Amino acid sequence: MERRALASSSSVDPVIPPQPEDSWQATYSELYPQWDSASSTRQDMIPIEISRVNQIDAARLDLEMSAMLKEQMIKVFSLLKPGIIFQYEPELDAFLEFLIWRFSIWVDKPTPGNALMNLRYRDERAVQSRGKVRTGLEGPDLTVTQKIWYCIATVGGQYIWSRLQSFSTFRRWGNAEQRSLANRGWLLLRRIEGLYKAASFGNLLLFLLTGRYRSLIERVLRARLVYGSPNMNRSVSFEYMNRQLVWNEFSEMLLLLLPLLNSSSLKNFLYPFSKDKKSKSEADEAQCPICGATPTTAFIAIPCQHRYCYYCLRTRCLPAMSFRCSRCNEPVAAMQRSSSA
Repeated sequence: MERRALASSSSVDPVIPPQPEDSWQATYSELYPQWDSASSTRQDMIPIEISRVNQIDAARLDLEMSAMLKEQMIKVFSLLKPGIIFQYEPELDAFLEFLIWRFSIWVDKPTPGNALMNLRYRDERAVQSRGKVRTGLEGPDLTVTQKIWYCIATVGGQYIWSRLQSFSTFRRWGNAEQRSLANRGWLLLRRIEGLYKAASFGNLLLFLLTGRYRSLIERVLRARLVYGSPNMNRSVSFEYMNRQLVWNEFSEMLLLLLPLLNSSSLKNFLYPFSKDKKSKSEADEAQCPICGATPTTAFIAIPCQHRYCYYCLRTRCLPAMSFRCSRCNEPVAAMQRSSSA
């Protein structure tokens, strides 16, 4: 009975036909397009992180570059009428900003600060429509429209705003009567400035959170800063910073010690070690050794009998009781009015 049951069960099991040898090729040809599309979509969304410190440093370096160019330009016009260059300071700033924009962004090159930080502008709108992405840094440069609007916003916007501020301050719009046209214009400028600062602060928070678009202009134009070269290592040199710190500490030390030093006492202390000890002429003897002028109210130092101005000798003897004569380096014990005066 058991044999019959086993035989009946074995006869019920279906027989699996053998697969053809090229079946795996057909399966591969069916699944490959789906795998290729899935991998390409993953490559389009490669997340990249651009250092926020590099972007902020690049903006700071651009400001320093503009300040250096402005300083050199002011030196060129130093022989003109004093104060005339400050009347056209907004025009000068706009001209320098235009030059930087013309020879950097307009010709698809990074600004000086961006070049030092290995950054460039990329059109973020065109990145989504690209095909395969290898490093995440690929992408076209800014379009002509974006470049022109960038120039209008940075160069023209700053120039118009600075001129409006100077004009309203000169015309005293803030002190005008209430409900007048000037007062309304002043209130409108203040509101626009407040809204811009609030929007800039919100953009700063978003920038710190996402690392994209450090300014409102870049966010509106969708101009993102990315690395120019993916193989460039970030190397930070602290040599300049060390020199700056040493110089700052040295200057602060000098500012602290110089007021405590008495220049005349130091000069008299070093006088015996000087090589020039020739005798003075009679004309030099008649002049005050401190101010170099002929004393109107002549006083003599006791005991060396050298002539001084009253004010010069008095101001030197009051703070330092051990004042020495500037001519002979003898201690001055007292001062007396000159009989020849």
